[in-house]
Amino acid sequence: MTHLKLTIATTDYDHFRDFRLGLVRAEGIDHTWLTLGHHEIFARFTFNREWEVSELSFAKAMAQLTRADSDIIALPVICSRLFRFSSFYVNKKSKIKTAEDLKGRKVGSPEWAHTAAVYMRGWLQDEHGVGLSDVHWYQAGANEAGRVEKIELNIPAGVTVTRITDRSLSDMLAAGDIDCALIARPPDCFRQGHPDVVRLFPDYWAMEEAYYRRTKVWPIMHVIVMQKSVLDENPWTARNLYNAFVESKRRSLERLLDPAVSRYPLPWLPAYARKMSGMFDGDPFPYGIEENRPTLEQFLRYTYEQGIAKRHAKPEEIFPKGVMTPVRI
Repeated sequence: MTHLKLTIATTDYDHFRDFRLGLVRAEGIDHTWLTLGHHEIFARFTFNREWEVSELSFAKAMAQLTRADSDIIALPVICSRLFRFSSFYVNKKSKIKTAEDLKGRKVGSPEWAHTAAVYMRGWLQDEHGVGLSDVHWYQAGANEAGRVEKIELNIPAGVTVTRITDRSLSDMLAAGDIDCALIARPPDCFRQGHPDVVRLFPDYWAMEEAYYRRTKVWPIMHVIVMQKSVLDENPWTARNLYNAFVESKRRSLERLLDPAVSRYPLPWLPAYARKMSGMFDGDPFPYGIEENRPTLEQFLRYTYEQGIAKRHAKPEEIFPKGVMTPVRI
């Protein structure tokens, strides 16, 4: 039997490990797997479609999935997900103590279509009355100057975004030239212990647990997408890829939960993993549509409201039709 040959590009995740190494196989598919940094993956796939299946920022995916002539489609497979209340970094001299204090302030993020920032801008508007037009937004590289947007945008009327090409958010935050940086990873100034730079929400862990219990939103950062041409020619590929990703994740969680085979050199990690498994109804990292519906519906609304998605899509519209058809024996 001749197998379909596909190239898959992702960063190095344990929940993809067994699929990447060939210990789990997608029926009918032979893969070449490229393990690259996610910024390189996003840029090369977005601009050149250099491989058939790719990790992609959820925000950048929504910009491309909602085009009228979109040539890609998502799979309900999640590469990365993180809560983001830890992502607000402020300069103490700005005297910002609450989310509401961000009204009228200067807030930077690496890109407008920066998934972590999309979630938190939406949260500010939904729950604290801080609208998009209430903040002067800045866009610049997190720790290096020169980062640019990778997709086209339709910034809402009345929203101000200033792009800075010759400085980083870290430098501007340390100098007090912006009041807050909304950024996925800690900026250098924070990691290096700058005395004026702190997290706005030092109790972010408790906030995030409470937020999940109340909303059932478990923020998705990166997803798997594939070129539609592959699916058009081989309609079975989406479900077969999905099945392999699911089995690879199952094995990863099994390793994490079992203290006898845990491959991570940290004490009490399996006990913590079991606690998280209980908190998330048995699956701390769910794939699928229904399992993630509150998160998907919220993010699809946010990306539309923030001028990233071209239309307000429903979750079923961004995935292959019938990919989640149940199979029972």
